Amino acid sequence: MMAAAKHLTPVVLELGGKCPIVVDPNVDLKSSIKKDCCWQVGSNNGQACIAPDYIITTKSFAPKLIDALKVCVEKFYGENPLHSADLSRVVNDNHFERLRRLLDDEKLSGKIVHGGERDAKLLKIAPTILLDIPDDSLIMQEEIFGPLLPILTVDDIEESFHLINLKPKPLAAYLFTRDKKLEEKFVKAVSAGGLLINDTILHFGNPNLPFGGVGESGMGSYHGKFSFDAFSHKKPVLHRSFGGEVSARYPPYTPNKHRFLRALLTGDVVGLILSIFGWPRS
Repeated sequence: MMAAAKHLTPVVLELGGKCPIVVDPNVDLKSSIKKDCCWQVGSNNGQACIAPDYIITTKSFAPKLIDALKVCVEKFYGENPLHSADLSRVVNDNHFERLRRLLDDEKLSGKIVHGGERDAKLLKIAPTILLDIPDDSLIMQEEIFGPLLPILTVDDIEESFHLINLKPKPLAAYLFTRDKKLEEKFVKAVSAGGLLINDTILHFGNPNLPFGGVGESGMGSYHGKFSFDAFSHKKPVLHRSFGGEVSARYPPYTPNKHRFLRALLTGDVVGLILSIFGWPRS
């Protein structure tokens, strides 16, 4: 950024942010969990900039959601995920240690409801579900980039919008719902780089959609034609003939020219006609 500023070079910044999933209790649970669980864990073990970072749902629906997530994890990765060939490794030792530090935060004591196993030699961490963790815990202060999925609960699902907006604007935000009105409220209320309804991450691969952040998650966008636009200078060129001069452009600025220019700037069609012919308004 310093070099870009020094040379007045425009930039597109894709940064980060904690990408939330809002799960409405009226969802098709089986389909939604597959999309959430598959992409959060199966997509490079959560090591992606737009991987879901936490879930928000209602207190009454959370137990059912957790049970469905457990079933999904076991179906995808077996009873011992650490030995599953389908579970991606953590990228390196340093990142594994970082995730271990997040998990071992004393503020998460008693909050893990599923998973938590890890193997440093294999560089693997089992898909881990946490419930109602403190907002000041380490895992809620930074992007996770791993198979750790906190679940936050609210009394009413629309409270989730306020929770999201209390945090820095994310690169993506997701909503699972059958309720079109809730979808409309979500789109209007939540500011994020991109929004996706009833799935996760797929918008990244659509070349017809711009991809980028907003606020703390970045500036500008790219993909498809948007990449061409982002990295191009739009140079305007105007060509006109030598005829059609308007005398009102040039001095002396008579009262009639003043009337003409005022009518032109204000869109006063009647005033334009009157000034062209030199007729008074009254």
